[in-house]
Amino acid sequence: MILIYTHKITPRVRYIFKHIFTRVLLIDIDFTTKIEDFVAFNGPKLSYTKVALGKEFFIKSTDLLFQQGVNDFEIQVSKWDNVPCFFYQGNKSTIPFDIFSASFYLITRYEEYLPHIKDIHGRFTANQSIAFLHGFLEQPVIDIWAYKLLDVLKERFPDYNYGAKRKYTFMSTIDIDNAYVYKYKSSIRSIAGGLKDLYKLHVFNVIDRLAVRFNIKKDPFNTFDKILDLKKKYNVRTIFFFLIGDYTSYDTNVSASKRKFKLLIKDMVDYARVGLHPSYYTMKNFTKLKEEKQRLENITNMPIFRSRQHYLRFSLPVTYQKLIDLEIKEDYSMGYASHVGFRASTCTPFYFYDLDFEIQTPLKIFPFALMDTTLNDYMKLTPKQSLGKINDLKNEVKKVNGTFITLFHNESLSDYLRWKGWKRVYESMLKIATHE
Repeated sequence: MILIYTHKITPRVRYIFKHIFTRVLLIDIDFTTKIEDFVAFNGPKLSYTKVALGKEFFIKSTDLLFQQGVNDFEIQVSKWDNVPCFFYQGNKSTIPFDIFSASFYLITRYEEYLPHIKDIHGRFTANQSIAFLHGFLEQPVIDIWAYKLLDVLKERFPDYNYGAKRKYTFMSTIDIDNAYVYKYKSSIRSIAGGLKDLYKLHVFNVIDRLAVRFNIKKDPFNTFDKILDLKKKYNVRTIFFFLIGDYTSYDTNVSASKRKFKLLIKDMVDYARVGLHPSYYTMKNFTKLKEEKQRLENITNMPIFRSRQHYLRFSLPVTYQKLIDLEIKEDYSMGYASHVGFRASTCTPFYFYDLDFEIQTPLKIFPFALMDTTLNDYMKLTPKQSLGKINDLKNEVKKVNGTFITLFHNESLSDYLRWKGWKRVYESMLKIATHE
C-alpha cells in the first residue's frame, strides 16, 4: 500500500488517484489528512498538496481537484521526457507536473463541459480538443504518465513489492446500423431504393437488390457468420450493438418488428455479447432511449446493460445521466467519428465522473481507439494504410498494457459499395490486435 497525504480528500482526489494507482498500476492506496500519521508511516508514501512537508516524495497540486463545478483553465502544454504534459508545477515538485489534475481534466472530458462549437450532429469535435491541438490524440497519455510515475516511485522506494503488471487485452465491438442492405426491408423502402438506384444509373445495385429479394443471392451485409467464425478462430471477446430504433433518415436498419431480424439478434446472444445501439435522436430523449432498451430486452429476454450511441452522439453529462437512470452499466461511445485515437486520453476502462454532481457514477466507460468508418470515410485511407494505423494504435496500447478496443460494422466485411476492397481488413485487424 502507498499512503497519500493531502490537505483535503475530495471526491475528485479520491477518483483520479484510485484510477491511476488502482486501475492502471494495480497498487493499493490509502489517504490521510493527518501529518503525524503520514510522518509515522514507514512504507512508500507521497504528499499531494501546495507545499512539501519536508523532503518526501512530493507532487505540488493545482486547485483543480479541490474545486467544484467547471472553470475555464488556460492550458499550456509542454514536455516531460518527450511526453506531452500540462499543469506545470516547477522543480520543487518531485514530478514537475500535476499529473493528477491533468489526468482528471482529460478523463472527465472537462473541456466538453466548456463552451464549444458542435458539428452538424451536435457532437464535440476532435479538432477542438487539447489532445488534437497538441498532437497527442493518438497516445493514451494518462496511462503513459501513470507508468512514468511508477518508474519514479520505484527509484524512490526500490524495496517495495509493486506486484504484477496488468496484461494487454483486446475487445472487438461491432455496430449493426444496417443488418441487411436489401433483405427484410419494407416494400416501400425497397421500391424507393430501387428507383433511386435507377435514377443514379446504379444498374448493378438494382440487379443485386432483385437477386437478394428473390433469394438468388445472399444479402451482402449479412456477414454475421463470418464475424462469429473469426471470433472463434482468434478467441476474441466480441460485442454486437444493435440499432433497433424507429426508421428515420439517420436510422435505417431493418424494422425491429421483423421476425428474421429478431432471430438474428437472438442468435448473436447465443454466441457473443449484445448491447443497445440507441438511435440518432436518443441523445437527449429519455423516453425514446427507454423504449429502445425495453424493445431489445423483449427480444433477447435478458437485461441489457451495454450501450453505444448511434453516430457517437452524446452530450455530457446529460446522455450519460440518462443511461445511468436506465441502469446501463457500460458505455462504449467514447471516441471520435472523424479521428482515431483516445478521446479521454486513456486506454483503460474508467467510471464516468459527473462534474454536475461531483460524484463517481456506476457507469463504466470503455473508450475505443479506432472505427472502420473513420479510416475509410473521414481519413480516406486505403485498407493497407488503415492496417498500418491500426498497428500503430495497438502498439501504443500494448506499451502500457491497456485495453485495445476497436469499432467495426458488419458492412465493412461485405466487400460491397463503399467497402469494396475492405473484405479482409477485419480479419487482418484481429491478427494485429491478438498478436503478442
